[in-house]
Amino acid sequence: MAKAERASARLNTPGSRRRFELPRFELDRDAFGQFAEGFARFMGTARFLAWMTVIVIVWVLWNVPAGPDRPRFDDYPFIFLTLVLSLQASYAAPLILLAQNRQEGRDRVGLDADRAQNDQNRADMDFLAREIASLRNSVGELATRDYVRSELRAELRTMLAELEAEDARTALGDHGPRPGPRDGDHRSRPSQRDDHR
Repeated sequence: MAKAERASARLNTPGSRRRFELPRFELDRDAFGQFAEGFARFMGTARFLAWMTVIVIVWVLWNVPAGPDRPRFDDYPFIFLTLVLSLQASYAAPLILLAQNRQEGRDRVGLDADRAQNDQNRADMDFLAREIASLRNSVGELATRDYVRSELRAELRTMLAELEAEDARTALGDHGPRPGPRDGDHRSRPSQRDDHR
């Protein structure tokens, strides 16, 4: 029973052993990311595929056994080639993923900027829509051009009528005494008739 309690006590308490930690390398993330992007960009070109094809063809032709005196560096045909291609693929895949992650981060920043710009544009459009609506309401209360023209025409007609009436009154002599009778005046003739009588 005491052994079981000691075993459970050991399992319940953390151990004092240290964990193995890998050594940390201080790398410039931007420089390494640019290298990864350049490498991924180069691997996606026709030049890389052409050079890879040439290297594989030379490797195969050099290591195909054609005779006992022919020099070759791969005693086991194509095993070393397979190892080299696997090593290249094992390094290429993380570099390509790193380049894609950096591109995804740039795309995310661009999308956030676009979203903020769209929100700003929407707010501007809402503000402009409210301003246009208030302008429409205030324009409805303002006098239109036709209304002002009709009022001016009515005022001009009134003024013209007043001027014509003033001219008529002036012609009839309602504004003060007129200077002596003129020749050919129709009012002077009755007085001449009275004199003759």
